[in-house]
Amino acid sequence: MPRPIPRICSEEEAGLRVLTPERRPILATLAVCLLLYIGAAAMFPNFATLRVFLNFFADNAYVGVIAVGLTIVILTGGIDLSVGSMAGATSIMVASLVATRGWPVLAAFAVALSFGALVGLAQGLLIARYRLTPFLVTLGGLFFCRGIGLLISRESLSLTDPIVTTLSSPAVSVGNGSISWPAIIFVLCAIVMALVLKQTRFGRTLYAIGGSADSAHLMGLPVRRTLILAYVISGFFAAMGGVLYAIYTASGYAIAGTGLELDAIAAVVIGGTLLSGGAGSIVGTVLGVLTIGILQTAIVFQGTLSSWWTKLVIGALLLIFVLLQRFLVGRHAR
Repeated sequence: MPRPIPRICSEEEAGLRVLTPERRPILATLAVCLLLYIGAAAMFPNFATLRVFLNFFADNAYVGVIAVGLTIVILTGGIDLSVGSMAGATSIMVASLVATRGWPVLAAFAVALSFGALVGLAQGLLIARYRLTPFLVTLGGLFFCRGIGLLISRESLSLTDPIVTTLSSPAVSVGNGSISWPAIIFVLCAIVMALVLKQTRFGRTLYAIGGSADSAHLMGLPVRRTLILAYVISGFFAAMGGVLYAIYTASGYAIAGTGLELDAIAAVVIGGTLLSGGAGSIVGTVLGVLTIGILQTAIVFQGTLSSWWTKLVIGALLLIFVLLQRFLVGRHAR
């Protein structure tokens, strides 16, 4: 029996495949990110340098790691409001254990990461087993972590340990710039979680839960276990964000995490992940973090504008992307 001749797609059909409804949000994010970068480079001569580009990753590594973990939760249609206060609590926890109690730095890191995972586990159990609203459960987690951080210390504590100094120093020199250890950790976390989402059953189950938890349950997927693990990952990554903040600033401060959850949510949404769940990617989240980083750096280069302009522009972008998601999802549903 003769083999069927494979059909060759035309250039127009190939272009339509690229512009599928699932890819349009991330392409829109990429376009906005490039436009902002090109515009800033045109306005400021020293903006388009390798050193500044690498600093986008170094300066936003702790927010990026938090956003990567938060993406996992939002893909299920949930939310985690505790990530900002978790980062603040773990940063002051590390600083207190090392500077005040004389703990080894790596042991302090392990305690902080374990704390994040345990809080995430508690939140996941309440949400998955008792079907409590993620917003309320994680709001309680926000106040709990903020209280723990303030209980440890209300003041900022410095970190002068040699290991922290080494980790805050450039890891690899590239041209006239350098790649820091926090930036490397951020990129590695993003790569690992991107592979997990695309190549594992856990990742596929996250998307299925975000599409319809009831349908995922009827399909025999481990909905409860996956939800719990999603919040454990979010808590772990939020704690890692606190550790990276402590490394980046060589200090810990409980209040440092105030508002970080909003920055992380903005990065995830700008990156094309639907707040209703079921669609999104880690690559989009990384682009969202870079978009925010470009805005912040451009305002620093400008020199006369207040940092609040960053919040104004991020708010406008957030509204635009929410409307874009609504439009794309509505068209896809029809």
